[in-house]
Amino acid sequence: MSEALEELFLFGEEKMEKAILQMKREFASVRTGRANPAVLDKVMVDYYGVPTQLRQMSQVTVNEGTTLVITPYDKTILKDIEKALIKAELGVAPNSDGFCIRLNFPPLTEERRKETAKDVKKYGEDAKVVIRNIRRDMVDDLKKIEKDENLPEDSVKDNQDKIQKLTDKYVGIVDSLVSEKEKEVLTV
Repeated sequence: MSEALEELFLFGEEKMEKAILQMKREFASVRTGRANPAVLDKVMVDYYGVPTQLRQMSQVTVNEGTTLVITPYDKTILKDIEKALIKAELGVAPNSDGFCIRLNFPPLTEERRKETAKDVKKYGEDAKVVIRNIRRDMVDDLKKIEKDENLPEDSVKDNQDKIQKLTDKYVGIVDSLVSEKEKEVLTV
């Protein structure tokens, strides 16, 4: 296999891996009825005029599986954290006691579970679209390599099959992760 072909497969697989990682990050922000600190990953707090991630300025712990306890390192920013949590629209109201903030995650209703499962499927479909676009780009690059290196037709066909197998592998990973997450969301 030529160096250009090796690079093509290496970069293609790397990009598909990144699509899976992005989908996993999206999954982490999905509320499942259990407290998960990852739901706070996108919460930004105005800290002396600088937008800062909440988890960089506080300790976040899970209490009894349904409550997140946020303890800021600097107690003077408690109100700012509270405002940021309200603005983030997490679906839960922050409760402050002057030292820490508690986020109580009530169990999801059946209707909300089904909506969340739809969101999970959407994230999966988005990841599949990204993977298919990577496949298309890889096939286009393969055609360029074919012209540049004057590859035989059967070699091109074999490489197209390899690209398809790689795509199928990552689409399969997406499907299994989506079904796992759906089970997690739908389990009471």
